[in-house]
Amino acid sequence: MRQGAAMRDLGDDRRHESGTGDGGPLTAAEAAVLRGLLASLPLNGQRLKAERYVRGLLSVRGRKTLRSVAAQFDGASAQQSVHHFISASPWDWTPVRHDLARHAQRALAAQAWVIGTTLIPKTGPHSVGADPQQTPLGTVNGQCTVGAWLASERAAVPVDWQLRLSARWTADPLRSRASVPEDAAADTVETCVRRAVAGLAEIRGVPRLPVVVDVPEAGGMPLVRILAAAGRPFAVRVSPSLPVRIDRWELPAYGDLLRTAGDLAESLPHLRQQVNPGDGSTTVAAVPVVASPRRREPMTLLGEWCPERRAFPRLWLTGRDPSGVAAALRLTRLTAVVERDLVEVSDRVGVRDFGGRSFPGWHRHITLASVAHLMAVSARGHRGAVARDRSPAQERDYRPVI
Repeated sequence: MRQGAAMRDLGDDRRHESGTGDGGPLTAAEAAVLRGLLASLPLNGQRLKAERYVRGLLSVRGRKTLRSVAAQFDGASAQQSVHHFISASPWDWTPVRHDLARHAQRALAAQAWVIGTTLIPKTGPHSVGADPQQTPLGTVNGQCTVGAWLASERAAVPVDWQLRLSARWTADPLRSRASVPEDAAADTVETCVRRAVAGLAEIRGVPRLPVVVDVPEAGGMPLVRILAAAGRPFAVRVSPSLPVRIDRWELPAYGDLLRTAGDLAESLPHLRQQVNPGDGSTTVAAVPVVASPRRREPMTLLGEWCPERRAFPRLWLTGRDPSGVAAALRLTRLTAVVERDLVEVSDRVGVRDFGGRSFPGWHRHITLASVAHLMAVSARGHRGAVARDRSPAQERDYRPVI
């Protein structure tokens, strides 16, 4: 997803004053779904706490901190109990995410996986993974995450998350303080994206859906080769500076010198065509390219000239999909669904609200927030319970730190 677009809706930790607009307790059917999503937790007490935590994320007004969610629990030690359950309890979040994927795929009739970055601004340096992050609008202190979402044209649900860690978070004292695993290495966004892609193959019971990667800085040829080798249809957003070669089997009149993707898309106006992927006509250049002159791996470079960005095309690498350019463009439109539901749903159930220092705690919180996201999307679809109106206090006050 486009970080610049997300940043316009981001602020620091002083955020929303009202709740999710959940509209009341879960129905019996919704409660049964929630219990099923949490069934992999081995202990009954863990399942009960997880269910109440998700209910708290759906109903608490304001930020979904451990303290505010704990207020929904009974007993004087509720805050300590919730903190231990999220930050120190040994339950594994991966099976919950896999169950979430299977249910979300059925509920949404998902068309693709969408992988993109999400920035979580933080006011201080102590939240796990927090570092200065470069954005189109300036430098922001916060966490850089990579999410894998299941998406259809009507909704998107986050399933799996990677938290990028810089070298300072994988060395003591921060590593031990944040309970970062000893085998964790410093990451780049690209390695997080590759890990997210690799994780899709581990989820059983979900069809081999196309993969859309909207992370231009990670959209190099190695990632494209991984997706092609896995036999998945793909659309990978690429930088204009990415080196590519024309496929001379398709365009024999052209040389096979390396050209940048941006230059290639701009320099072949006769390959441009008008295509309607379902949301109106758009101008697209579809250029046959290969990764290497020695290994012919046929791909298509798509350059799309959007009306609001006439000067620079959006660039995607796709396979040679026989269903055509319009079908490939329809996949890329799912990134907008993810961006919308990140703001309209995920933020309302506290995906960005974990303020703790624990690496496992971050993963457990964001996993349960993703479960809450699915419940809220279901409510929006079936009974319109996710409020669309925002109070002024909910609008994010983004202040870049230069």
